[in-house]
Amino acid sequence: MIKDSITKKKSFANKVKYTAYQIRKNKVSYLLMAPYMTFFVIFLVVPVVVAIALSFTDFNTLHINSFVGLSNYKRLFLEDKVFIKVLKNTLVFAIFTGPVGYILSFGLAWLINEFGRTMRTFLTFLFYAPALSSNLYYMWSFIFSGDSYGIANGVLISLGIINEPIQWLSDARTIMPVLIIVQLWASLGTAFLSFVAGFQGQDKSLFEAGAIDGIRNRWQEVWYISIPQMAPQLMFGAVMQISAAFSVSDVIMNLAGWPTTDYSSDTIVTYMLDVGSTRYEMGYACTIAVFLFILMLFTNDVISKVLQKFSKD
Repeated sequence: MIKDSITKKKSFANKVKYTAYQIRKNKVSYLLMAPYMTFFVIFLVVPVVVAIALSFTDFNTLHINSFVGLSNYKRLFLEDKVFIKVLKNTLVFAIFTGPVGYILSFGLAWLINEFGRTMRTFLTFLFYAPALSSNLYYMWSFIFSGDSYGIANGVLISLGIINEPIQWLSDARTIMPVLIIVQLWASLGTAFLSFVAGFQGQDKSLFEAGAIDGIRNRWQEVWYISIPQMAPQLMFGAVMQISAAFSVSDVIMNLAGWPTTDYSSDTIVTYMLDVGSTRYEMGYACTIAVFLFILMLFTNDVISKVLQKFSKD
């Protein structure tokens, strides 16, 4: 035990010395990185550290913080029934908009890659447009308007399927399915674009070699040639989809408001905003944020390991 402890201390000391040597050796490179690292620390690292610290207080912007220990975390997991409900909603959103959006983005990128350059550029822009548009919610709010003038209600009434308009965005039974549809459409963004770039950057000679080795159809080409070559893009796309799936909020707030009816479609993010911005319980809101941060890190780590193992195989 003592020998192992001494070995670990020596190993850590050697790593510190090696890191210091590399910094001295490449000081110009590190100097060029300094502005980015400064902003990274100020706008990412510091807020996370502050949020973790505030999660152990009863900070509410009105009085001086007082340390409450794990009371906020106890309240979060054992007392707050609304949080359990929004956690379930978040997982539903993550399951549908994460894996489904990921597969959909990959499939569309693969299909678009089969077209010529002009058509490919047009289709790429067409499917990437949701990520660029800031007014997409007006279109969807008109489609799912709760009166007979809404497109969805108008079509269903004209076909005789329903007799009166459905309140798509206020009825607790219909809010979630509608929001999932809109989020899936809106999720065709950065991950989709990275997959398109991945297909364009493939080594074409491998397809010729694969044909010689026995690959006979396009499915085998994708499985044995395209996917292994696109490991970096697949990893990047997974990270982006995970982040988007667990941080769904804009779609909900713009279409259904927040909180939604009986918190039927609220996610952790919208609930956190409700707690922090409406109730001014900043300490408790930070507790929710810390939990979400840990959940996203854990999920990202698991997905990364799966994709790494898959790409190696």
